[in-house]
Amino acid sequence: MRIRTAGVVTVLGLALAASGCGGDNSKDEPAAKATSPAASGKLVIWADDKRTAALKPFAEKFGQENGVTVEVQAVSKDLQTNFVTASQQGSGPDVVVGAHDWIGNLVQNGAIDPVQLAAEQKSGFNETAIKAVTFNGQLYGVPYATENVALIRNTALAPEAPKTIEELVATGKKLKAEKKASEILCLQSGQNGDAYHIYPLYTSAGGYLFGTAANGDYDPKDLGVGKPESIEAFTKIGKLGEKGDGALKRSITGENSIATFTGKKCAFLVSGPWAIADAKKAGISYDISPVPGFAGGKAAQPFVGVQAFYVAAKGKNKALAQEFVTSYVTTPELAVALYQAEPRPPALTAAFDQVKGTDPDLAKFSEAGKDGQVLPAIPAMAAIWDPFGKAEAAVIGGADPAKTVTAAGKTISGQIK
Repeated sequence: MRIRTAGVVTVLGLALAASGCGGDNSKDEPAAKATSPAASGKLVIWADDKRTAALKPFAEKFGQENGVTVEVQAVSKDLQTNFVTASQQGSGPDVVVGAHDWIGNLVQNGAIDPVQLAAEQKSGFNETAIKAVTFNGQLYGVPYATENVALIRNTALAPEAPKTIEELVATGKKLKAEKKASEILCLQSGQNGDAYHIYPLYTSAGGYLFGTAANGDYDPKDLGVGKPESIEAFTKIGKLGEKGDGALKRSITGENSIATFTGKKCAFLVSGPWAIADAKKAGISYDISPVPGFAGGKAAQPFVGVQAFYVAAKGKNKALAQEFVTSYVTTPELAVALYQAEPRPPALTAAFDQVKGTDPDLAKFSEAGKDGQVLPAIPAMAAIWDPFGKAEAAVIGGADPAKTVTAAGKTISGQIK
């Protein structure tokens, strides 16, 4: 899900010419905006390919109503890094669309400004989504979708949802013995691991990443990786690995995990809403349930991520950018359009209610993530991904959990300091 490869900006968006102030809605004050310095020039929005297509009609409408040109540009790879670099060079956009766990890094780099939503507007969003885009007590983004992993299972192979990971493994082994599947579980790891997808099992076994401060924020000084709880968690994960049950394998990667499931080679897949289109295309009979935890352990808690709109701190049209994210991103129409571009549960309650009737999967993913943990957006989180993932892959391959996780903890701690 989180691909961190270097890339270049590919501009696919077209300039959307303004066609006058449009409308007479007094709350939008189009005439005032069209003549104010803030509305001069153009509004530039950066998003990924799928979001760009959904945004264009709304960008065009906003441009017409405000008498400005709006340009939507698709950044195909490494959007966060490209945005920070462009911001530092003074060549970035006015608005950028991305994951909430970027916030710590973006704030640290002075790349985004807080956004101003009225209390009534905030109350219209999923509470977790608002929490995710709040950093150091300030709201830094307007959320539009939430996401978390769940257990997606092929109901033709596994009619019942397993209550524990041990029950899942037993079913998977039986299917392998009967030649009905070649893998027990499709949970992506690869040679470098994947902290995001293994996290539900890590939490069920008692592990944690960061403790919390008195105000509820994640505390980078309380690092859980390398502590006894993490060693115990990785010991249990190791027993599911290649020298144990064989449920977790480095040969299952981000590139093949979904395809292995849709190819009916495994009955169980740990993934998110982005996997459903492929399952439907393959004609898989599927159901969605929470990722099961270890027997006698804690509940498996997936990361809950949020996608949001941010106002660039060094954008050339900051006032107009604030107007766009606070007046347009808060509408059900835009939220539904973004959902249709890539189905993920809308963060706006009115939009969620509008689409849930035609998409029962939304409620199931939300249920699977209701007790999840907001993915840390603090800058220290950047130090977690690589060492944690590599430790995970090593332990899955049979490395000593205590030595491996202790070393990872030291590496992470050194990077945070």
